[in-house]
Amino acid sequence: EGQIPYLREKLSSLSEFMREIKVGFARYYNRRHNRRGYFWGDRFKSVIVDTGETLVNCLAYIDLNPLRAGLVDRPEDYRWNSLGYHLQTENKDQFLSTDFGLKEFNVKSSKERIRRYRRYVYEAGAINRQDKIQAQVIDAKVVAKERKKDFEISRISRFRYRTRYFTDSGIIGSKEFVA
Repeated sequence: EGQIPYLREKLSSLSEFMREIKVGFARYYNRRHNRRGYFWGDRFKSVIVDTGETLVNCLAYIDLNPLRAGLVDRPEDYRWNSLGYHLQTENKDQFLSTDFGLKEFNVKSSKERIRRYRRYVYEAGAINRQDKIQAQVIDAKVVAKERKKDFEISRISRFRYRTRYFTDSGIIGSKEFVA
């Protein structure tokens, strides 16, 4: 039981997670193919990011990736990013920080930080960058609707996000099994 904080820290660190994957797979691959050295050759880099605007920009970039890839229409619709996790689980077990780089701007309430961060992500996600032709942006109508609500999440929307997993399902099997 004394190892729980250590394991929680270790398993919630992206750098540690990537290191474990890289080292484990490289050892397996090298053993199997009788070679040595890095498999990915330094492809993953761990960068320390300061607080404030730099952190907010990095977080927004990450939260907008599923939208840019065309997987979702709204950033919080993707359950595996921070906005999706916060809205769908209300940050169960305090797994993620609710800081969003906004603490030093004297935003005390986590609900207010989430609202401000959503506003930032939506505004950044609505910018159509000419250099990224394939990248998708948040639809202007969606952004206008959110601006009207001042980026607040309604109780109904919050409920829908939290109960979504009841209806997210799939069937795996042959055509006969599925039919």
